[in-house]
Parts: sequence; C-alpha cells; structure tokens
Amino acid sequence: MTWLHDTLEAIFAVIAWPAAAYFVLANTSMLLLVLLAARHFARYLRRSEHRGEDAMAASPLSLGVSVIVPAYNEAAVILTSVRSVLDLRYPDHEVIVVNDGSKDDTMRLLKEGFGLVPDERDVPGRIPVRGALRGVWRSPDPAVPLLVVDKENSGRSDSVNLGLDLASKELVVMVDADSILEPDALLSVSKPFADDPERVVATGGVVRIVNNSRVQAGRIVDIRMPKELVTRIQVVEYLRAFLLGRTAWSDLNALILISGAFGMFRRDVLIDVGGLDADSIGEDFELVMRIQRWIRHGHRESRVEFVAEPVSWTEAPSTLKVLARQRRRWHRGLWEVLWKYRSMLLNPRYGRVGMLALPYYWLFELFAPLIELVGIVLVVLGLLVGAVHPGMALLLLIVAYVYGTIVTLAAVVVEEASFHRYERWRDMGTTLWAVVAESLGYRQLTAIWRIQGWWAGLTNRKQVWGEMTRTGFAGASDASDPVMPGVSATGGQSDRRD
Repeated sequence: MTWLHDTLEAIFAVIAWPAAAYFVLANTSMLLLVLLAARHFARYLRRSEHRGEDAMAASPLSLGVSVIVPAYNEAAVILTSVRSVLDLRYPDHEVIVVNDGSKDDTMRLLKEGFGLVPDERDVPGRIPVRGALRGVWRSPDPAVPLLVVDKENSGRSDSVNLGLDLASKELVVMVDADSILEPDALLSVSKPFADDPERVVATGGVVRIVNNSRVQAGRIVDIRMPKELVTRIQVVEYLRAFLLGRTAWSDLNALILISGAFGMFRRDVLIDVGGLDADSIGEDFELVMRIQRWIRHGHRESRVEFVAEPVSWTEAPSTLKVLARQRRRWHRGLWEVLWKYRSMLLNPRYGRVGMLALPYYWLFELFAPLIELVGIVLVVLGLLVGAVHPGMALLLLIVAYVYGTIVTLAAVVVEEASFHRYERWRDMGTTLWAVVAESLGYRQLTAIWRIQGWWAGLTNRKQVWGEMTRTGFAGASDASDPVMPGVSATGGQSDRRD
C-alpha cells in the first residue's frame, strides 16, 4: 500500500490548503448573505406598519392578478388549494387551474366541487402550447373568478404557458397545486409592483414546508415542525437558501432564481420573453435568467425582487426516495441553465448578475457536491493509510461542517428573531437538532444525488419525473370537502419546489 500512501500524500500536499480555503470562502459567502438578509429584515419590519396593504386590498386601482395553478394528479389537495387561492385577500384576482391530463380524480373533483360549466372562449395563441386542449370550464357564479382548463399531459411548463395565454390580468402568479398561500400573500408580493410599476418586472415570495401543520378551509391554523427528521432538515434548508439567501441576492439586485412554487410576473414581460421553456428541467431558474438577460439587453432600469413576508406553504418530500429524485432533478436543472447562460458568467455587461451571482452559483452551488465528496473520500483514505495528518483532517472538518453549522444556526436565529413562525419551544428544539443533523449524513447523501443529477445532464439522459406521493393537508377536510387526510395521490411535475 506504499504507492497509495505516497499518492495520497502527494495529492494532499497540493489540495489541502486550497480545499480549506474553498470551504472557508463558501461558508463565509453564505454568512455574508445571512447578514445582508438580517439587515433587510430589520428595515422591512420597521416599515411593516406602513406598507399600505389595507389600502391596496380596498383599492379598485390595484393591478389585477391571474393566479395560474398547474395540476397533475393532485386529487388529495386540489380543492383545498383552489379554495385557499380563491379566498385570498385581494381586490381583483382570477384563478386559472390547468389540469395537465391528470389520471386521478382531479378534474372530476373540480367539476363537482365548483359546479363548473363549459366555457367557449378562444385561446389567443400568443404562446406556443404543445398539449392539446380538451376543454375550458368556468364557475357559473360570477363571484367565483375560477377558470379550469383541461388539456392533454405535456408537463408543468407547458401547462403554465396555456394558463398564461388565457390570463387577462396585468400580473401573473404561478402556484403549485400542492401549495397553500397565506391570506395576504398577493397583497405582499404585489407591493413592489404598486410602489414601482415601471421598473419591477418580477417578484418572488417565500416557500415554507407545510408537513404536519394543521390546515382548515385552505388556511394554516397551526404551524408545526414536520415529524420526520428528513423533512425537518429541509425546513432548515429552505430558511437558509430560499428565504435568507434570496433576500440577500435581491438586495444586491442580482436575484436569478424565483421559486416555481410562488412567483409573480408582469404578464406582458412573460409574453415578450416567450413564457416558460417547456424543454428546461429548471424552468423557473431558466425563466428568471432569461428575464435578467432581457433586462440587460434594453430594459436596464427593470428589477427582479424578492419579498420576505408572503408565504406559500408546500408539501416537501418525506422519504429519501422522493427526496433523491427531487435533488437529482434540481441539480441537473442547475447545470443545464448555468451552461445555457454561460456567456453571462463574469461578463460585465450583466452587472452583478454576471459578476457576483453567477460565479457564486457555479462555484458554491454547482461544484460544491463534487468538491465535498472528493474531499471526504480522500480524507478517509488518507487517514486509513496514514497519508493525512490528523490535524489537517480536523481542520477540514471544522471549516467544512462546524463552520457551516454555525452559519446555518445564524440563519435560523435571524429568521426566528424576524418572523417567529414556530410558537412551541419543542419546535425550536427540533429545528436546532435538524441544524446539527444536516451535517451528519444528510449533506453527504444530497451531495451524491446532486452529482447523479449533474451526470445525467452531462450524459444527456432522458429526465424521468417519477411520482411524488401526496398525503393531503393535515386537518384539511370539512363537510364540503371530500378529500380526507391520508388519501394519497401521485404526481410528477408539481413536486418541483425551487
């Protein structure tokens, strides 16, 4: 084994300190994003009593909003989800549900639950759509602004494009069918458009995990931490990356990702850029990157913003099997979008997007799992054959995991001090345990899955969406809702979160 010892010793002589520097830089960058977000939250909360949302809710001049809900095999949650969107506090919004060829009872439940009648309107055809239209249905009650489109299965992006083509309002929101919006979500996420209608072209809202929380009549009535450790860790991930990270990038005017589960866009801009790319796995990421390129190619005063307060609650994977599919798909989408827009990387023409955000995503998002796993393998082998000094191994452990855990703890503290979503001390305790547990196997598993997704993209393998098992929302049923908790449904496209 002398050759292995000598080889590993030579490798470590070259990479040990650069690897330590990489992890220090990665975690320090995340910590800076957390601190930027903390500063933003402090300003936001100081102004919270003067945001004017009550005036917007009562104003007939508020911009109209079309809420597009793509649905595929969502029978377990569809009625609860649609009712929650219809009941949102907003002066002028319509709901467009696009049934993407569901094989379960999604369409039947919609027809029976809302007494839908056929609608003979024509589809404008402003955006190409692949799935053949089966029919358009509407609520017979003028007070219920609900339109349901039935089409052949062609994917989430194509379904959103059809909804966009039928939308009649100035603003468009895309919401997953397995999501529940908070009552003032549209008011909050549309506020930047009201404040600066000429420049703001897109806004993103917060996505949180609903698993184990109680839902009644389409509203979250009791926020709880999920029961499964794997889902609790995802709560921590969402706080760090989806809330604090995107808040910071928005403050830097370099936001390049809005969650497909909750984003608002100007309809004319979406039509101008051609809607969602139905061939992209990371369709939400790809759309925002296309909008950022559109901004730099002639609309330089336009902005994409993130709003920290409105929340879309969504069901996260509760099993490793489903989580693995999700993370493989996310990382493959990350790679394909970054590669597609590689000409923007380190290009001064694209401002902070090209010079800050894209280098960060390439270095600390795309390459992170590869660097982490290679480092683990080399350290373990080196220790076994005596080629790695224990002190250096400990240093790498500290800068990669201990420092990372401290950064995550800082993110949790900032979020808790700002919004205090979880009332129980027990929930706070489980959150802290999830922060520690993330580094004890979870990160390593997700790193493996992310590399698998990247490899699938590099080798151009066909993407198989698989199934996302829905359990429904806890406590969601009432006398008028035939969907009971525990009834499962399987879906494909709509389990994408980010």
